[in-house]
Amino acid sequence: MEKLGRWVVCAGWPYVNDRPHLGTFTQLLSADVYARYLRLKGEDVVMVSGSDEHGTPIEVEAIKLGIPPRQLTNKYHKLIVHLLKIFQIDFDNYTRTESRVHKQFVRDFYLRVEKNGYVYSQKITQLYCLNDKRFLPDRFVEGECPHCHNLSARGDQCDNCGRILDPKDLINPRCALDHETPVQRESEHWFFDLPKLSEPLRKYIETNPNFPENARNFSLGWIRDGLKPRSLTRDNAWGIPAPFKGAKGKTIYVWMEAVLGYVSATKEWAEKKKQPSLWKKYWFDPRSRNVHFIGKDNIPFHVVIFPGLLLATMENYDLPWEVSSSEYIQLEGQKFSRSRKVGVWMDEAVELEGPEYWRYALISLRPEQKDTNFTWEEFERKINTELNDVVGNFVHRTISFIQTYYKGKVPKYSTTNKQHAKILASLSHSLPNVDERLGHFRLKDALEQVVELAREGNRYLNEHEPWRLYKTDTLAAGETLGVSIQIVATLGILLQPFLPSTSKKICLSLMGKVSLPWKSAGQTIVKPGARIRHLQPLFHKVKAEKLRAGLEEIRSRALVETEA
Repeated sequence: MEKLGRWVVCAGWPYVNDRPHLGTFTQLLSADVYARYLRLKGEDVVMVSGSDEHGTPIEVEAIKLGIPPRQLTNKYHKLIVHLLKIFQIDFDNYTRTESRVHKQFVRDFYLRVEKNGYVYSQKITQLYCLNDKRFLPDRFVEGECPHCHNLSARGDQCDNCGRILDPKDLINPRCALDHETPVQRESEHWFFDLPKLSEPLRKYIETNPNFPENARNFSLGWIRDGLKPRSLTRDNAWGIPAPFKGAKGKTIYVWMEAVLGYVSATKEWAEKKKQPSLWKKYWFDPRSRNVHFIGKDNIPFHVVIFPGLLLATMENYDLPWEVSSSEYIQLEGQKFSRSRKVGVWMDEAVELEGPEYWRYALISLRPEQKDTNFTWEEFERKINTELNDVVGNFVHRTISFIQTYYKGKVPKYSTTNKQHAKILASLSHSLPNVDERLGHFRLKDALEQVVELAREGNRYLNEHEPWRLYKTDTLAAGETLGVSIQIVATLGILLQPFLPSTSKKICLSLMGKVSLPWKSAGQTIVKPGARIRHLQPLFHKVKAEKLRAGLEEIRSRALVETEA
């Protein structure tokens, strides 16, 4: 990949009405892998995300619990920050939508968009609860879905059939707080005039060669069908106060403010560095790139609405350069559901197995082309037959043989010996193979290339059998191990974006350093006579039935604690 300058690596913001599950966490992890890769290449990178904490789901839940919304979001924001540290998700700024910088940025941003003629107001009919004396947007309403007739549909979406809804769509609507039947009343609201930007957005999407086909086709279809104005305001208290004249008591709709967090988080990062104008180099310089790791359900917001908002400022923002949208992760054939407790949440995951096991499993199962069905049996297969038996086994065998037969010193080897030509060719191709895939956001394929190099290393050891050869020809056995340790070194380098702790252990064992230069992967960098430090086995095997039972135990324990 050519050096392109500055990068803002953006991960979709987790909504903090609960802990992140495997699917949400995969987006954060994907951003981390890519940002680590760019840094290893010498690129200038800022990685940002944050806790999305406004909106009606959190406000409704807080009211039901009898606590302020901020108390609820504080709890989950603190937990996510803790989990990010455990899993080594290395953000330059992981912030929150309640931050002072974000709230002020959003208000200033929309005043500019309004000044440019892209915001208008109109009166609309909404549901109103006479008992609570409040309008009922989104999750404040429950009722019967008009499509699948699920009786527990909510005012913004039906969890059963997945349809997006308006509160007035519901059959027999009721207030989510007191279950009273609401009435209809008029309320003035503000809208973003997205249709005005249809043509520049169409050109942008058609001419951006980096977008994956699913994102491009979906977004162009949206434009062909006719873009609709997007609601900017809500009648609820928990959120950023709308800055428009006459909008007292209104807040900015959560979807329309959280998407601006990528910019505000970069701005906040610059302020923390005592360089308050630095953020502009990352968002206004044509040599800068912003890339986004999201779920496919967020494609419209990142390919159409977010670029539309940036265009509406008329300030020459850099528009998204790439939107890497992953498909869905299901749990044993079922869609993740908080209400039905279908899924694996990351605080549970880390109790079941170590962070590197999850980093490996989630990237190797990353749904890049189609939905992925996560099962404990597949997790077991990934860890046992790939991570442990291929990568861990090859590294451990090579280092152990050198420790045992050559007193921990790398034996002499030759790079010109024909019997090593095939494996050395595989070694030299490993870096460009991984570079090519990471450069095209194919993280899963890139990790598979690293595992394949270890697999070839195992085949090479099995073919030459240095443990047998040592008895008759110590020099020839040494040659095999001398070449093998070069593969171990390259594995240590190429694993850096994916498994940072594992990589660090390998690099310390071989070279006494916590990391090695990315560009040295594929080369013979461990010299004859170098002392190799002892390295414990990197991984252990797991059992699906034990993991499944462990999850049940964690949840039963949590239930007892809740009841207590």
